[in-house]
Amino acid sequence: MRKIVVLVGFLMSIVIGTAQEKSNSQDFDDNYVHTVFFWMKDPTNEAANKKFEVSLRKFLDHSKYAKTQFIGRPPKASREVVDDSFTYSLVLSFESAAAQELYQKEEAHLLFIEESQELWDRVIVYDAMGI
Repeated sequence: MRKIVVLVGFLMSIVIGTAQEKSNSQDFDDNYVHTVFFWMKDPTNEAANKKFEVSLRKFLDHSKYAKTQFIGRPPKASREVVDDSFTYSLVLSFESAAAQELYQKEEAHLLFIEESQELWDRVIVYDAMGI
C-alpha cells in the first residue's frame, strides 16, 4: 500500500509539471484528483495495448469533465518502494466531486469501458480531494 501512495504522489507531481508546461492545456485542478491503475491481461500484447490506448485517448478527447489528464506507463523501478507492476496509469483532475460523478456517467467514459474492459485484468482507483 505504501508503494502505491508513493507512486500516486510521484504521478501527481508529473501531472502538475506536465499541465504547467503545456500552454494549450488547462491548469491542474487540485480540488479532485482521480488516479486509475490498469493491469492488462497480456501486457506484452502490442495490438491489445494499442487498442486500449486508442480507446482511452478517444474517451479523454471527448470527456466534458476531466480538466487535466495524464496517461503513463511505469518506468523500470529503481527503488524498492516503487510499484511498477501496473501496465497503465491515468491521472485526471476535476473541479469538484460533482464533476467527477458526472464523468463516471458520461457517454465517452461508458464507451471506453465497453470497448476496453476485456483487455484489463485488474483496475484500482484512488480518488483524492485537495486540502
